[in-house]
Amino acid sequence: MAKKSARKSRSRKVPKVKKTLAKRAATKKPSAKKASVNKALDKAHTGSAARLKAAANRIIADSLAVQGTAKRWTPAQIEEAFRRFQADNPEPKGELKHTNPFTLLVAVVLSAQATDAGVNKATPALFALADTPQKMAALGEDRIRDLIKTIGLYRNKAKNVALLAQKLIDDYGGEVPRTREELVSLPGVGRKTANVVLNIAFGQPTMAVDTHIFRIGNRTGLAPGKDPLAVELELEKVIPAKYMLHAHHWLILHGRYICLARRPQCEKCIIADLCQWPGKTAGA
Repeated sequence: MAKKSARKSRSRKVPKVKKTLAKRAATKKPSAKKASVNKALDKAHTGSAARLKAAANRIIADSLAVQGTAKRWTPAQIEEAFRRFQADNPEPKGELKHTNPFTLLVAVVLSAQATDAGVNKATPALFALADTPQKMAALGEDRIRDLIKTIGLYRNKAKNVALLAQKLIDDYGGEVPRTREELVSLPGVGRKTANVVLNIAFGQPTMAVDTHIFRIGNRTGLAPGKDPLAVELELEKVIPAKYMLHAHHWLILHGRYICLARRPQCEKCIIADLCQWPGKTAGA
């Protein structure tokens, strides 16, 4: 009887031990790195990350930035920036609507000098009729042109889409190739477009530098460069490999919605304290 009583006594104490451990875990302070991330996100989400200087000061700051004068970031600062991007948006996605690698390729070609929103309005009708190279080639340039008239430079883009569809059939068995060299051989496809397709369709850690990422690279000091290729190569060099798969999306979304060309939203910026742009002041 004594042994049974002892076993019952011990079993009654187990929940108390678990409760104590759970309480300790709940009250455990976050690490210094996590605390830094949380603080930056809280400031950005409450609009107190930084304050803009007067318009005249911002113009001067941007003119200096394009000359590559911004102070370079340290490896620790870069790690911290991408730690924040990851915490704020763990699984970033591209905004162009597509259903497969081919429709993604076409959408990216159509997005040149156009907005993703504008492309997304035109492509549903196009892709409903042609979501493969074979169907697109059969549709023909004239019909393609009629379906994308709302997109800028639609005549030239319709021609390129028809030609690239045929080239995919003739040279690649109707499949979208998985190398940059092959992709840029297609009509209307440049290095940036190829990098987007490789990243989104095939999960390759490429960096597609558009106007937004080019601006961020120079303005912040993260990766200054005189042209998109220079910024691309610098970003690939300084960004830790573990962040490269999503780095393109984090930066393009940051440039599209926060680090705007005319009036950057520095008060909402999660990397405001790391950014070297002199057109702002420290947060409140």
